[in-house]
Amino acid sequence: MKFVKIFCLALVTVTFALQHAAAQEQKDGLTWYTDVKQVYDVSTKTKKPVFAFFTGSDWCGWCHRLQANVFSKQGFKDWAKKNVILLELDFPRNKKLPDALVKQNDDLQRFFNVQGFPTIWMFNMTKDKKTDKFSIAALGSLGYPSCEPGKEETTFLANATQVLNNKK
Repeated sequence: MKFVKIFCLALVTVTFALQHAAAQEQKDGLTWYTDVKQVYDVSTKTKKPVFAFFTGSDWCGWCHRLQANVFSKQGFKDWAKKNVILLELDFPRNKKLPDALVKQNDDLQRFFNVQGFPTIWMFNMTKDKKTDKFSIAALGSLGYPSCEPGKEETTFLANATQVLNNKK
């Protein structure tokens, strides 16, 4: 039986404006959420784990390559819709995000000890109803797939499926 560490994380209360301005975005037919509280609600309803994409949207070349070579492909879209709830955690250099979103993303970056981009963490969340704090059970992490050119999507999906299969 695999041992899964459970981490506690107190998240900042997300402002009304953040929930409505940055809650979700449609990209290539996929819904990418930016508000972890909204992701928790959707994940709980669907019983799907969270797929958190740590990115530098306006400067990270490898993030752009991952989006072009994996996330924009039909195989990934089908896999994502079936298996996970997508969360984008952005760290841009040339655009300003709302302060609450910056704090949320920074907290999660520190929590998962993300030191480079792109990084993907998959996890499950629970919420303590008394304290309103989240617990996170990390399933595993991924980065840009190391493989021969043209096989990025296949390699990434195999690695991501392996992470999900290890959750048991």
